[in-house]
Amino acid sequence: MNRTGLVTLFAMLVFANLPERASGQGSHLLQGTWELVPDQSTDIDHFGALTVELRRTGERLTICRTWGRGRTFRDSLSLVPGAPPVDLPVQSWVFPSNIFMGLRMPLGEKRRVSAAWEGEKRLRVDERILVRGSQGVVPVTAVHRYELSDEDDILVYRMERSSRKSGPETKYVLRRRGARRAFIFRLDDDWSVSGRLSVNAMMISLQGLANRTAPLLYLLYPDDWPFTYVNSVLKFYTDRRYYAMTELKTTGEALQGLGKYAKGYVVWDTAVRTSLIVSFTVAGLEDALVVSDREIPLAERAGLKPIEDFRGKFAGMNDAQIYAWAFDRYWSRCSREFIVWLGGEHGKVMKPAVADWGTANKAFFSDLSCRTTDSAEYALARRLLSEMKPMSMVMGWHSYAKDLEEEFVTLTSSFGLRVEGLNTIPNLSFSARIPVSPGFVFRNNHHIVAGTRPPVGKKVYIACIQTDGIGLGAWLKPGRGEIPYAWEVMMNYTWMAPGMAEYFYSMATPNDYFIGCLSGPGYLYPKAVPRDKLPPLIAMAREQMKALDLRVFETMDWSAGSEFEGNTDLTEEVIDRYYGGMPEALGFVNGYGPGYTFTSKKGRAFVSYDYYLSPVRPEAEAVADLKELAAINAKRPYFLLVHVREWSDVRRVKGILDRLGAGFEVVPLDLFLAMAGEKPTFEERFLQR
Repeated sequence: MNRTGLVTLFAMLVFANLPERASGQGSHLLQGTWELVPDQSTDIDHFGALTVELRRTGERLTICRTWGRGRTFRDSLSLVPGAPPVDLPVQSWVFPSNIFMGLRMPLGEKRRVSAAWEGEKRLRVDERILVRGSQGVVPVTAVHRYELSDEDDILVYRMERSSRKSGPETKYVLRRRGARRAFIFRLDDDWSVSGRLSVNAMMISLQGLANRTAPLLYLLYPDDWPFTYVNSVLKFYTDRRYYAMTELKTTGEALQGLGKYAKGYVVWDTAVRTSLIVSFTVAGLEDALVVSDREIPLAERAGLKPIEDFRGKFAGMNDAQIYAWAFDRYWSRCSREFIVWLGGEHGKVMKPAVADWGTANKAFFSDLSCRTTDSAEYALARRLLSEMKPMSMVMGWHSYAKDLEEEFVTLTSSFGLRVEGLNTIPNLSFSARIPVSPGFVFRNNHHIVAGTRPPVGKKVYIACIQTDGIGLGAWLKPGRGEIPYAWEVMMNYTWMAPGMAEYFYSMATPNDYFIGCLSGPGYLYPKAVPRDKLPPLIAMAREQMKALDLRVFETMDWSAGSEFEGNTDLTEEVIDRYYGGMPEALGFVNGYGPGYTFTSKKGRAFVSYDYYLSPVRPEAEAVADLKELAAINAKRPYFLLVHVREWSDVRRVKGILDRLGAGFEVVPLDLFLAMAGEKPTFEERFLQR
């Protein structure tokens, strides 16, 4: 794309949320230029494209249809809606919507056309034409309806012909010119400090700035990125949410247009990795592009000026000292609703995908240790978290080089905060700007009708739940839909990424069942949450469950150590808070690896996992494990809850379960819990303080 074309396209994006319309009569609502969304429209054969322009002058309405690009066919009508039909000469033989059919319009003949408004958002055009086929001329009537959807930047054009009596309807979905246009940029699969990390970090910071008010930049990550849905979600946005995406091939192209969303640049020191994390704080507060010394010429060619330069600034300082300096300089201006732990990979690599969200929301960034023995970093981490608003969000993930997941989440939970991981979660600043489709309602695949009591046989009942949320691992892998299967929903997507939540729900098969997690409206440990802070967190989770049509909730607590060497059980007091705070919940599941807390209260079961299926466990060994559990737990029914590690695919799980033989039955999770509540054969167990 040349510079003129790119500048024009960026100018169109500026007005993407300012549709060409005015209030008042229906003709004003439909006025403008509309462009085809091909994947949602009837095939146009040779021309492949369609543009519709509707313009009003006084009472007269001009309707211009342009078929194709480059070599085009243009059909323009000038009508007064509500007036008597008019006869217009046929000036071309082209039959544009089906050019590969042997049909022509007879030149020199007339077509009779009239128009009428059918409400504020719908225009009807009636047409009587003659069509020439190989056997001669035949009269045909056609009805054209142009209707504005519930979203005022989407127009649906339907065409009916008296001669077409079968097949799907002829329908063209068009977006208002300038609306729903965005850009994509493909990141490099090199996240090393000495490699392409600096370019990727620059683009992630640019994404956060550009997407603050509208979805303008979507980044494509490598195919093996931990969140495996990046490309699939993009297709959903183009096919189902009608976005037109233009790929930016170079960083120069990206800055040529989107650079205007930055006011300057901040330079991080490639010799001090932590300086990049601090630079993201600056990016959000100062609208600054994050660059290394290698990208300075690029930033300056885009007209950006230096705001901060950290080269040499932190030489000889440890992380505690660097973050203390950043705290003194920036903390007072940072968000108290979001804070980012830019951890995960350490050393010579960083994968800061979540940084676009933190930049967009002016968050403070760190990867401070949450281990008590790291006294200086731990003390600063505590201070940061203590000054966040109640129930605010800790985005990202802990540093794999400094502390453990359980230390990180225990500390955040101790302040009543909630974690949304990981550091690799991509494109949140874009997805936050994509609402659900008008009229879309989240509907889960329930199998239990309230008030009914399912029959319970003398079997081993198995239910499977995939670990670590929908976005990781198996959702797009083989086998989904072949057996009943439950998925942990990232419930904050209802407001943080609503369009992405719709993506998952719209793809679900009847065998896919969604559940709420993880211990709250986000990830937390209930035993670590102060007693007075847990009820409002549960109340927030309850509202999210209602919005997502969820009836099963999952808890997990490693605040007293992980599942291997710690105490992961819950007290009855904590469990009662969930029962009381979620009266609509059918039941609860608990743990990550095997858990040991079980109860049933008024038919609502609380069941811990009895098995954790590793992705590397040989299938024969997994079959033997499950059979041995069934032998040890000999009372029937036996309710065997399986947690499946996210990297396992459903087809592999099905292969294991198919080998169990008679006496085993895989059932949907809600049916499993209803049966367990009806006939609990597990021993009631709680953590005894």
